[in-house]
Amino acid sequence: MLRPLRILLSATKCPPTRRHCSFVSRTRYVNRLKEDDASCVAALQNGRIFLFHRLSPLLHRTDRGTLRPAAFISSDVQAILERLGSDGSLLKESVLIGCSEQNQAQFCLDIGELDQAAAEEECKGNFVDLRKAFFLLTGAEGPLVAKGQALLRWHQTSRFCSATGQPTLRNQAGSQRLCSSSGIVYYPKMSPVVIVLVSDGKRCLLGRQSSFPRGMYSALAGFCDMGESLEEALCREVAEEVGLEVQSISYSSSQHWPFPHSSFMLGCHASVSPAHTQLNVDHTELEDARWFSLEEITSALQVKTPPRRADPPVTWLPPKHAIANRLIREWMDQQGRHRDGE
Repeated sequence: MLRPLRILLSATKCPPTRRHCSFVSRTRYVNRLKEDDASCVAALQNGRIFLFHRLSPLLHRTDRGTLRPAAFISSDVQAILERLGSDGSLLKESVLIGCSEQNQAQFCLDIGELDQAAAEEECKGNFVDLRKAFFLLTGAEGPLVAKGQALLRWHQTSRFCSATGQPTLRNQAGSQRLCSSSGIVYYPKMSPVVIVLVSDGKRCLLGRQSSFPRGMYSALAGFCDMGESLEEALCREVAEEVGLEVQSISYSSSQHWPFPHSSFMLGCHASVSPAHTQLNVDHTELEDARWFSLEEITSALQVKTPPRRADPPVTWLPPKHAIANRLIREWMDQQGRHRDGE
């Protein structure tokens, strides 16, 4: 019988901060900017703006050869826009995405209506598809640009009221859109997705979709159906995709994921009986699925960047920003403790 969901408390702590008051201060500051258009306009003048071109973030190469998202102050963006032939009014379309530890507001702006090559030359960087950028960025920068892209995409696809067909208007922060005809207020939405690393005690199960980059395997995932609980969605997805019946579930953590159109990933571990591990893969869902040993997982994690198409096929795993990577590393740590006799 399926055991109740067990929470892994160590994985659900609040975001780390240097001082609790600093986190509270930043949180309340961002909330004020969302609620007060005048305050948001003022913050934009002194904030940092991350640029996108048709939803691809602008990246700069550092002196160390790494890539980072490019951020500009408002006056610099204004000058860039004017040199690229814009009247500068585009700056008002900036969307609030947060603030730094120094309480400096952070915004994102899509300049997709301007010439990409000219913008890259002017900004001395490159606009990189977010799926590729995720493998090039480190630390908190990946999630930051993911949030920016998700909000920009939402605004591009939510310009009209679904009830009246009338145009919607955004507030200054871009945290909501309002239909002036019906009064309906729209907020950015995420679709709940369960992602699970299945184990038989000694191996973990990974699959790949045909849309994945060559050689990449990940944890099983699927959208939650209307009316389903997390546990029900997880059991259904595992049964549908690989034909296995889950015995127990433990919750790990959650994550916003910008693909395909903003998902809310609910990460879990699940176990199946060692006596019933024969896979029956649904090839309409997955291109392949197979069991991996600890040694195979350790080797796959050594592949730091996606292999080139000319290279021999090699198994590799999602980047550190992805919750699948976290689930895999948690499973590895558990296997290590078991081998040490804990």
